[in-house]
Amino acid sequence: MRTALRPYMKIARFDHWFKNVFMLPGVVVALYAEPDLLSIKTVGTLLVALLAAGMVASSNYVLNELLDAKFDALHPVKKNRPIPSGQVNKTIAFVQWIVFGCIGLGISLTLGRTFFLVALALWIMGCVYNIPPIRSKDKPYFDVLSESVNNPLRLLLGWYATGITVLPPISLVLAYWMVGAFFMAVKRFAEYRRINDPAVSAGYRQSFAHYNEERLLTSIIYYAVAFGLFFGIFLIRYRMELILSVPFIAGFIAWYIHLGFLEDSPTQYPEHLYRQRGFLFYCIFCGIVMLALLFIPIPQLHELFQPTIVAGR
Repeated sequence: MRTALRPYMKIARFDHWFKNVFMLPGVVVALYAEPDLLSIKTVGTLLVALLAAGMVASSNYVLNELLDAKFDALHPVKKNRPIPSGQVNKTIAFVQWIVFGCIGLGISLTLGRTFFLVALALWIMGCVYNIPPIRSKDKPYFDVLSESVNNPLRLLLGWYATGITVLPPISLVLAYWMVGAFFMAVKRFAEYRRINDPAVSAGYRQSFAHYNEERLLTSIIYYAVAFGLFFGIFLIRYRMELILSVPFIAGFIAWYIHLGFLEDSPTQYPEHLYRQRGFLFYCIFCGIVMLALLFIPIPQLHELFQPTIVAGR
């Protein structure tokens, strides 16, 4: 029984649930905005929210595995996945997709209407990304932007899981979207270099018929700059102390691009990035720095960055 179930558990990609860590900044910023929301009940609610988000994500992963099987068969590594290698009954997998989605959305309903609508949007984006005729993953640039929109959706799930009712800062939402697009573009770049054959790349992923290394690098720079600008707007308007984190964030961006250039780059499989111990510790360090700056006031910074000119004079 365990052997029979293993392929179905594998296509649900439970190991990818770590991506729900992207909900945590939404939680932290919401509690920064309304500290009174923090309680033992909130902690329990967040655990339920993580379960709901995980089940919705697994539903999307199952759909992705099903509809990508014929393309994965052309990939040097992904051809060994359970569906292209013939280990999974596709009818059962389709049922699994629906059941996981219903479980995730059902749990989401217990957390309020707004949380449910965001979870539903996350599930719908999985359909947009994978199902023809839209199948956004086949369209250059739209593939990255439509997949990375899951990043701000996870931010919103964390935000609304706290019970907060106001909208989050739009600058933060856009910054989160752009950094997600940056991650995805680096992944595309690493995949393209790993296959190292334009014809095979185009057969594996239709968007690769348009991409080349120059275009992918240009898009990576665009998303990184857009993230920096939107995050800059957020920190200037809401938390000046975060300006001290800018050098560390820049270091993170540079290090991630470096990882994209490695042979058989780990950025192709973000769920395995924890094996990059130096990078992992640096991420933890950056997180601690930003968390401290979010809650520790530094009045001198506000004085230092006071405007020295007045518009219109």
